[in-house]
Amino acid sequence: MGQRLVLVGDSVTDCGRDREDAGSLGSGWVSVVGAELPDVTVINRGISGNRVRDLVARWDADVLAAGPDTVGIMIGINDTWRRYDRDDPTSTEAFAAGYGELLDRTAAAGVARVILLEPVLTPIDDPQWAWREDLDPKISAVRRLAQRYGHELVPTDAVMNATAATRPLGELAPDGVHPSAAGHRVIAETFLQTYRDGSA
Repeated sequence: MGQRLVLVGDSVTDCGRDREDAGSLGSGWVSVVGAELPDVTVINRGISGNRVRDLVARWDADVLAAGPDTVGIMIGINDTWRRYDRDDPTSTEAFAAGYGELLDRTAAAGVARVILLEPVLTPIDDPQWAWREDLDPKISAVRRLAQRYGHELVPTDAVMNATAATRPLGELAPDGVHPSAAGHRVIAETFLQTYRDGSA
């Protein structure tokens, strides 16, 4: 039986996948990963708008029930965004606790490999730069969790922002959050480097 890779998160992962088609990968970075890993069954479990608490609620049914050998998690931007557009914040402590619960449940299910991807923001204006105050501690929490649990970390935010600095404003993510095709390619290539290095 071949490897099964489940990628889970929010709209950046979802990217228009057909929820009625279990094989649908959407049109973003997950589809690039699927094309680059023809011998791996890639499964997209992203849902637009999700926060870490949403993943906690659906983890067993949507992720663990898919029987993954590897799980890749990219969550957090909505935990930040909702503070600014709906006055509905998620504290860094609550974010880290929810994320840790996901990792504990994944370990208990015997999943062989877990890869954590940093949530990404490439700000396009001054108000969005202010979001970094909320997002950066959450990214630090993801990094600490990766270290604590011994999981691999994909530096997606760092790589996207380094790449964005060499491109016209908004080229990688026109609204700072949702990647363009070029942005999805950067995320996919960054993930694939970690995935392949760990598989060697």
